[in-house]
Amino acid sequence: MSNLPQSQVAEAVSFTLNRLSQSGVLALSSQPGIVIESPKRPEWGDFSSNVAMLLASQVRQAPMKIGEVLAGELQREWPHLLSRVDVASPGFLNFTLNPLCWIQVLQSIQEFGLLFGTSRVGKGQRILLEFVSANPTGPLHVGHGRGAALGQALANVLQASGFSVEREYYINDAGRQLLLLGQSVLARYREKLGKGTGFPEDGYHGDYIKEIADALIRTRQSALLDLPAEEAERMCAMEASALLLDRIRQDLSRFGIGFEIWFSETQLHESGKIQQAFDLLRQKHLLEQRDGAWWFCSSRFGDEKDRVAQKQDGSYTYLAADIAYHREKLGRGYDTLINVWGADHHGYIPRMEAAVQAFGFPKETLKVVLVQMVSLLRGGQKVEMSKRAGEFVTLREVLDEVGPDAAKFFFLMRRADTHLDFDLDLAKQQSADNPVYYVQYAHARLASLFRVAQDRGYHLPRIEEVKTDFLLQEEELGLIKRLAHYPTVVEGSAVALEPHRLTFYLQELAAQLHAYYNRHRVLPPLSVTERSESTEGVSESSEFPEEPESEESRERSSEKISSDVTSARLAILRQVQTVIRNGLTLLGVSAPEKM
Repeated sequence: MSNLPQSQVAEAVSFTLNRLSQSGVLALSSQPGIVIESPKRPEWGDFSSNVAMLLASQVRQAPMKIGEVLAGELQREWPHLLSRVDVASPGFLNFTLNPLCWIQVLQSIQEFGLLFGTSRVGKGQRILLEFVSANPTGPLHVGHGRGAALGQALANVLQASGFSVEREYYINDAGRQLLLLGQSVLARYREKLGKGTGFPEDGYHGDYIKEIADALIRTRQSALLDLPAEEAERMCAMEASALLLDRIRQDLSRFGIGFEIWFSETQLHESGKIQQAFDLLRQKHLLEQRDGAWWFCSSRFGDEKDRVAQKQDGSYTYLAADIAYHREKLGRGYDTLINVWGADHHGYIPRMEAAVQAFGFPKETLKVVLVQMVSLLRGGQKVEMSKRAGEFVTLREVLDEVGPDAAKFFFLMRRADTHLDFDLDLAKQQSADNPVYYVQYAHARLASLFRVAQDRGYHLPRIEEVKTDFLLQEEELGLIKRLAHYPTVVEGSAVALEPHRLTFYLQELAAQLHAYYNRHRVLPPLSVTERSESTEGVSESSEFPEEPESEESRERSSEKISSDVTSARLAILRQVQTVIRNGLTLLGVSAPEKM
């Protein structure tokens, strides 16, 4: 049996249903999926389940009656786990645990340490996670930053949940955008050499284009002026995209984002994989020629209409390369493909789902996470433009201003499919108003406490060294229950592809920890002798600014505590620190020992 209460309750319910079925009390042909959740109100118990309602049609009994049978059997058979099982209309089972079960949560955290919160729910399924995939035609902007933070956190929670994940960046280095980049750079190159002939109407603006032109002048002097226009544009596009891709790699590395695979669109064209995909679709009668163009019959798989894949002039559309790319990915043997796309690609999803099905895979093989836009705020006003980028604020500028930790945490503070207001001023504050500072401060505050405790000669105890009664006081138990939710949050974040759930959880845990710490002493006050000899200071959290005195802090300062209480609180807080560190690590955010 698992050491985590939620899993133990699920296993107890499953075991009890089997017994009741075998004894003929409940006529079950099969067991439903047993879901154990936290009730909306604490007075309803520790956990709840709707299993009795799920069984009603199969057993042909009222949910309340089924619930009463289950509740009675569970209380008889599992007294060491359940102190009480109540049935609430219209058939919910509400479970109150034996308090001793919560000690097992602390023991699990202590035993598994950095691995606490991991699971095998993914059963090793192979996932290819493609994210960022920005065109190498300009610097990464804040929208790319949000997608990068999301993709990395998603990869981490999936791996922690037992999935095998590879991260891929698709380099869009072919097509009209690259041609336009070449034309833009060549125009600036000519302009700087006094040979300007105008700028492309839809060209790329911003200082970075001028900087690339300067780099070309340093390496090639005026040699490009002697080339035919098309060849000069092609060379400018190649060199500019290489420089920009190198910058993208640098920015992602600084942001702590890594990829196992960098896949070039050019490979699809040069290897003939687009034509191979077309040949297969023709064999399946899913590519039809109409008016000289080739159409992908995506409407047969739920798309609103068929789509042009190859134009009348023989050139491929963007869709053609994307079809071939997804066929290439499917051919590598992954169980699931996950794409992180900007929200403006919403209408593109049915086309790719059609492509996946056209090659014989279930639609569910492809999952798409859409990321909404980011608005940067400074002084309460929207930041409109970057001089360097011309049309947007770059990720590099944000990292320069607030740092990678704050940027990641803020990018992950909302559901990916909702608009995000990123307050730059707030992200730099060292106060409880700044969410990332508040969570990191919780970790560093505990690290400081443990240093002070050891300097004063206190042993940092293991759970088994602490008297149980002191671990199960009301507020201590509240902390333990919050810790017990962590594995479920990680698993839920992975299965739902929603890593923001972990950000929410860490803020809640940090708030609970700070409130507890502000109300209760952990170490006894220093004696006069200890105060005169202390090198670290007289406060348990001496590295942090003093907070305004409140009623709670006055109660805390006068609280008298025994060595048993100190041991219990140190033991619990060590596990709190472990969970905060583990959660921050999954988000890609550091867990500082000092701040």
